[in-house]
Order: sequence, then C-alpha cells, then structure tokens
Amino acid sequence: MSKESCPVQEKFKTMIGGQALIEGIMMRGPEKQAIVVRSPKEGLVDKIDTLKKKTGILTWPLIRGIVNFGGSMVSGVKSLMWSAEHADMEDGEENAEPSKLDQWLEKKLGSEKFMSAVVTVAVVLGLGFSLLLFFLLPMLLGNLLQRLTDCGVVLQHLAEGLVRILIFLGYMILISKMKDMRRVFSYHGAEHKTIRCYEAKLPLTVENVRTMTRKHPRCGTSFLFVVMALSIFLFTVASALLNAWIPGLRELQENSRVLYNLLMMGIKLIVMLPLVVSISYEINRLVGRHDNRFTRILTAPGMWFQNFTTNEPDDSMIEVAIRALELVLPEQEGTDKW
Repeated sequence: MSKESCPVQEKFKTMIGGQALIEGIMMRGPEKQAIVVRSPKEGLVDKIDTLKKKTGILTWPLIRGIVNFGGSMVSGVKSLMWSAEHADMEDGEENAEPSKLDQWLEKKLGSEKFMSAVVTVAVVLGLGFSLLLFFLLPMLLGNLLQRLTDCGVVLQHLAEGLVRILIFLGYMILISKMKDMRRVFSYHGAEHKTIRCYEAKLPLTVENVRTMTRKHPRCGTSFLFVVMALSIFLFTVASALLNAWIPGLRELQENSRVLYNLLMMGIKLIVMLPLVVSISYEINRLVGRHDNRFTRILTAPGMWFQNFTTNEPDDSMIEVAIRALELVLPEQEGTDKW
C-alpha cells in the first residue's frame, strides 16, 4: 500500500457522502444512492436507488438533523445487510438453509415485511447498545462519583462527559484492531480518498485517488465525536440550569436519588440528545461548506480520530469506491455542490 500523500487543493465541496460496508461502499448523492460490493464470484455488483427529495418542515434547520440521522441509520443497516449477502462468505455459508424461525417469520410476514422487521430490530438494537454504552453507563458512573465525593452538578456532568469520550475512543480503537474491521476501515479510507479526488476535479482513476488523503472533515466518525463533545457542554449547562431554576429537583435528589436519576436520564435522552444531534448535524454542514481557520479547529479532533477509523486501501478497494461514486454523480454537473 502506498503512503498517504498531501491532498491536492480541492476545487469545490460536494454533498456526496458514503459509508464503508463489508467488502464494499455505499455512496449517497443528491439524487441517487448506490451500493457497490466486490463479490468473489460475480465481480463488482451494484444496487442503485433513487432518493426522494425532502421538502417542507423536513428541510428546516435542527429538524433536518434528526430526520437525516434517522434516515442514515436505516439506509446504513440496509446497505450493510445487502453487502453481507454479496460479499465473500465462508465455504458453504451461501448454501446454508435459513433457520426455522426465519422461515416461519418470512412465511407469516412476507419477504418485504420480514426484511423491514429485521432492519427495524437491527436499528433498535444498535440504538439501544449505543445509548447504553455511550450515555447510560457514563451517567451511572457520574452519579457514582457524585455520591462518593459529593461534588457539584457541574463537576459531575463534566466527569460524565469525559468518561463518555474515553469509552467512545476506547471502543473505536479496539474494534479498529479486529481483522475484519481493518478491511472495513480500509474501504472507509477508499471512500474518503475518492471523494477528495472528485472535489479536486481530477479524473477518477486509481492512480489519482491513491495520492489523496484518507481523511475528510465530513466523516461520520467525526460527526459522532462532535456529538460526544457537544453533549458535555449542553448536558452540563442544562443540568445546572434545571437544578437552579427548579428547587424541587435538589430536594428530589436528596430524598429519592433513583427517581432523580431516572428523571434526569429521561430529560437528557428525550429532550437534550435530539438537540445535540441536530446541532452537530448543522456543524457538519458548516464544515462541509467552508474551509477556514474556524472550521479547521472544529474538525481537528475528528480528523485526528480518523487515524484509527480509516486505513490506506488497496487498488481493488479504490476501484469499488470509484464505481460507487460514479453511479451517484448528478446528471447536471454542479448540482451536488454545497
């Protein structure tokens, strides 16, 4: 693999983005979404979907962040499942019979409803795991710290936020060491390098893409890092203000700590977390449109973190990324510009 080179100066910024899959890449443009997977038997296989244009309230600032985040999760799970079906499998796996439970569910629900149910369950489980690991666990540790040290609300939530970021960093670094995930992260690098090449207005060839940087400011992991960092500030401020404005909260904390913790947990997850995601999305749009000292400061932590979530791809991975990007290019040149 070639060493990463300095990026060529970009000529414009595209709204096209992507996601690394199992032996493949999903690219999402303004009009279409494409999945390209390298199959050992079929070569490059692809799937193209036309996207519905969002209008009205769904495009409003703050609201569009939640809508797009939810849509991205659903399409991401669907793309991942599709790539798993077409990617390299262990001997005999492709001929394996579905379980009796799978057969019964598909018979009762039909193939489309069955697939929709599988995607729904996967999204719910993914959200549940993320909330448990990155939000509920830090909250419990923050509450434990408060009980042991009797620290103030501000210090409690700052400690909680620090624990959240440490867990996130540790989790991502650990999975980056897994053999299968190393290949996924290499496809992640191929996705970034190909978009960089396109933004530099260079011909989409393996040779040109290979010279690009594998880091991109609009990366999804950078977005998650912003969510984690922003949650520290907003959760701390909101908790301090609520305790100051509602005297009964302090009394509730002293008399019924469990009920108080459940109430604060509900406020953070139901009220504050959607706000955090929405603001983080707007920040992601800001750095996607502009390149200046301010946006470079905003993206610096996420760009550094991509040292762990992206790897240098080989040429076969770059070929997949180029094909996926070409499939979502708009018919009218320039309509994908931020």
